Amino acid sequence: MKIKYLFLFTVLILIFFACNNASEEKHLFILSGQSNMALLEPKESFIPYVEKTLGKKKVIVVKQAWGARPIMRWYKKWKLSEFTSPTGADLYDSLVSKIDLAIYNETLASVSFFWMQGERDARLSYSAAYEESLMGLHNQLKEKFDREDVNFIIGRINDFGFGKEDRYPEWLLVREIQENFAMSNPNVEWINTDDLNDGYSRNGKVIENDLHMSAKGYKILGERFAKKGVELIKNQVKQK
Repeated sequence: MKIKYLFLFTVLILIFFACNNASEEKHLFILSGQSNMALLEPKESFIPYVEKTLGKKKVIVVKQAWGARPIMRWYKKWKLSEFTSPTGADLYDSLVSKIDLAIYNETLASVSFFWMQGERDARLSYSAAYEESLMGLHNQLKEKFDREDVNFIIGRINDFGFGKEDRYPEWLLVREIQENFAMSNPNVEWINTDDLNDGYSRNGKVIENDLHMSAKGYKILGERFAKKGVELIKNQVKQK
């Protein structure tokens, strides 16, 4: 009889710890890119939405962004042609260091990466390497976290570059590549930003079809990113 009770007690303990560990799993949200991501303030709208939807104690948000940087600074195997060499992806390494500190000793329920970048590549005529770089960056993240279900949400570059082919010769190409990449994988989505660059900038300047978003635009951008990220997470849960 004692053995029977001991067995039941052990089973209950195991169930308790299994449930406890599941409840402690965190959703990791990584935000990176160039100036339009740098100017986004996660506390304005992104963090409130994911915390309200998923639970304040179940969310980890890491953001690191740098203005005027091409994707080669993130993708380790970036090559424009056979005559160029990989650059080393120093910004990706810096981002990973920050992520590692944030998730130390944590168990992850999901990983979602938010990407607001591409303007620099459009200006430097690097579109020929951009699609491969997006796929490569996604693969780097999947390898980093040892999981195939890493979500990748792109903020498609806005309409600023329309009619500015002299300065941004591949603006439309980069937009198209971002859309096509999002359609190639169920864990990848893109969001529209064309309506976010009119109004007043964070400095109070009136802007119209600007390279950067308005103050209100950044708040909406955070909301759109958050909603799309949560949507992908919930879809993954349904499929399990």
